[in-house]
Amino acid sequence: MSEENQLDPVTGAHLKEWGHRPGPQFPALLARANALRAEGFGLVKIRQVLEPEIPPPPVTQSLRPAGELAFHANIDAEAPDETLNVEKVRETMAQLMRVPTIEAGAIMPDACPAGPVGTIPVGGVAAARNAIHPGMHSADICCSVMISDLGDVDPKAVLDAAQGVTHFGPGGRPKGAVWGAPVEIAAAMRENPFTAGEKTTRMVDSHFGTQGDGNHFLFVGRSRATGRVAMVTHHGSRGPGAMVYKAGMAVAERVRAEISPETPKQNAWIPADTEEGRDYWAALQLIRAWTKANHEAIHDRAAAAAGAEVADRFWNEHNFVFERDGLYYHGKGATPAWGSYAADATGLTLIPLNMAQPVLVVKGKDAKSALGFSPHGAGRNFSRSEHKRRMGGMTPDQALKAETEGLDVRFHAGSVDASELPSSYKNADAVVAQIGAYGLAEIVDYIDPYGCIMAGDIPPFWQKKKR
Repeated sequence: MSEENQLDPVTGAHLKEWGHRPGPQFPALLARANALRAEGFGLVKIRQVLEPEIPPPPVTQSLRPAGELAFHANIDAEAPDETLNVEKVRETMAQLMRVPTIEAGAIMPDACPAGPVGTIPVGGVAAARNAIHPGMHSADICCSVMISDLGDVDPKAVLDAAQGVTHFGPGGRPKGAVWGAPVEIAAAMRENPFTAGEKTTRMVDSHFGTQGDGNHFLFVGRSRATGRVAMVTHHGSRGPGAMVYKAGMAVAERVRAEISPETPKQNAWIPADTEEGRDYWAALQLIRAWTKANHEAIHDRAAAAAGAEVADRFWNEHNFVFERDGLYYHGKGATPAWGSYAADATGLTLIPLNMAQPVLVVKGKDAKSALGFSPHGAGRNFSRSEHKRRMGGMTPDQALKAETEGLDVRFHAGSVDASELPSSYKNADAVVAQIGAYGLAEIVDYIDPYGCIMAGDIPPFWQKKKR
């Protein structure tokens, strides 16, 4: 080896070849190694000097044996489609219970599969020890519902005003129409490593005041208990949440590959007691604050445009992680049903069913069999595409007319998305009956529908125009 080659610097590749694992300690190790190199030491000697600092091999965590950890099932099947759905949900939950961090699980009456076997289903709850699983809250972090009591006002005026205020579809608001997030929330998000990315920062403002696509909606109805008009919105954290999820999954995958390679990738986790775990938990709280503010902004502007005043308001999330009794409870399409789940909890939560059915206002019962959760909606027994196939020769417009007679139902892009019609969801009466049978919540009011604006899967008009 030439003298010139002997003086080549020590690199990260050398450290990895010698057994060091990449991490925050690498810069200091490289600095020491190259200081020795500058003094004329060879690679063999430098390797010997640094060898005591090679970390011991990680303790790997294997999957639990199949069937070792049971889960609670708060769901019944009353028809062949439901039977098949429940079988699939049970199959995926049984695999989920094998993940080494999980200590308890439960499924709700609205449960349905949401990915490969082993993925937490919609309507699923998983309690983990010292672990936050990004895949168990999904990219739609803090998907949630908010209700505002607007008093004695014309519901059509509210729906018309809301249609002119809110924004559905992919992406953010167009240039010149951006609302911008509250400055204190935006500033805090720039300080957290999971929310500080340039793309995320742009979305924090451009996606504010938007509701997205799919099953997100704005609903107007009337309280059966008071006769007052109410508005309900359903959406998550939009682009900012999706970016946090992506960053969280990258960290979780690194951990999974090192300490639990048997665990399926969708169930990777971030240890909660690490710096990254604490930062991720803080990022989730920032995403929650952003999402709540987003709901509030849409409600306030719609109420003002309709000439109404907000008399009362509350909200709840159903795609999130909650800390309780030393465990991290992951609710995927499941609503916390204990009074202190958050500082702003009111004791009341919302369960929308479908566009032709009331939104339920409930008090949670903190049922042990549900790990303290209740359903978030009606759920599905089969996929969107299967529902469309079963419609046969009936057009989406015909189905909408038949299923929502007397209601003012609007779709963001104008065309009816048949996969959001009531018939695409589980039987609402059966879900309500199971809520009672399993003691999951007490219904205290029904918000009977006047109408709604659905996002749906139809591309918005500006995308069609580009094509």
